[in-house]
Amino acid sequence: ECPFCGEAAGRELEQHVRARHGHLLGAPGTDIGDGDQLYECPMCSLTCTNIQILEEHVELHLEEHNFSEGGNIRDLELAQQLQTEEDERQRSEEEKREKEEFKKLQRQYGLDNSGGFKQQFIKNMEREVDRGRMQPFEYHKRKADMMESLASGIDDGKTKTSGVIEALCKYYQKENKDVRHVWLSAGVDHFHSSLGDRGWGCGYRNFQMLLSSLLQNSSYNDCLRDTTLIPSIPKIQSMIEDAWREGFDPHGASHFNNRLHGSKAWIGACEIYSLLTSLRIKCQIIDFHKPTGPMDTHPRLFEWILHYYSTDNEGGAKVVCTSKPPIYLQHQGHSRTVVGIEERKNKSLCLLLFDPGCSSQQMQKLLKQNSDGTGLKLLRKFVGSLKEKQYQIVAVDGVLSLEEKAARCHASQVLTSERIP
Repeated sequence: ECPFCGEAAGRELEQHVRARHGHLLGAPGTDIGDGDQLYECPMCSLTCTNIQILEEHVELHLEEHNFSEGGNIRDLELAQQLQTEEDERQRSEEEKREKEEFKKLQRQYGLDNSGGFKQQFIKNMEREVDRGRMQPFEYHKRKADMMESLASGIDDGKTKTSGVIEALCKYYQKENKDVRHVWLSAGVDHFHSSLGDRGWGCGYRNFQMLLSSLLQNSSYNDCLRDTTLIPSIPKIQSMIEDAWREGFDPHGASHFNNRLHGSKAWIGACEIYSLLTSLRIKCQIIDFHKPTGPMDTHPRLFEWILHYYSTDNEGGAKVVCTSKPPIYLQHQGHSRTVVGIEERKNKSLCLLLFDPGCSSQQMQKLLKQNSDGTGLKLLRKFVGSLKEKQYQIVAVDGVLSLEEKAARCHASQVLTSERIP
């Protein structure tokens, strides 16, 4: 502002003062009569005849300078504030995104406390009734059967198909010109997912398949004397928890917060190993952690399984029905049961898999195998069909003594202590 009239002059203050109030000023370095002294501004070339006017003028310079400096500071503070707010916003969004991803993973792996087999079974049946696919009387009957199964801890057998291995043995003996040799596991029942475990129960169903074979083998009578019938999925969950309490796989147990029962938690090879070992069943985990063939294939997996079934079962017979238990096969997101392997006339190998995702209706077709073998498409997996990044298998090979069981339990604890800092 002009010190004489108060009008806003901005950076043109000097020109404004000389134009409007020149009578108060003198030329620089001159006197203006009667010996009046001129006062020159130390910050610009403006000269005043009055010391008070000069002081007001200089104060304007100082105020302008302070305003300019203050403006720069405020601009910096504003920029820093805006950056801080942006950082906070991004951090908040990242935390929100991480929480959503974590909840998504919890739901995916059944760790979101949304209930387990029983709750899902009832919910899915109610949905079937609402859609007119199930009559109310059927709903109440199936619910009663399910509650009885849960109370007894025994699977109701409604998803079981028996006799497939025997049917395959007869088929291979009569048909299939492309197969040079085939090795089949000991007898095994197929179990598929139900309304209570659809989407998460494959690991449990594959354990039921493996157990169904072991129960038919007298070599395992002693260690399975308390498990003479196929347990239900909630019962299997409790059995795994019992194995954890014995000390097996503390690291895996902590992943599930030591609790499976009442959840929809996925299980994998480590849980199957811990459960079998706690029952004194000798088994091993083999990890095929990376592809060993072209185009991300796993030929060494096939070779290992061929060796497993063909060892002690060599000979010229085309069809070999072995006494070997089936093999648990795990990869990211799913598991299946290996029940045999074909060696084709072109030297290629083909696994025979029981998949919990196949329904009883599909498996029943294998009991009435056509001569063209079209039903075998459900079971056959060639090397090019298994292209996941990593596979794990659990293979059973005998019975453990009490001392061997204790040693394996101790080994799993030592491994955990070395792995966790």
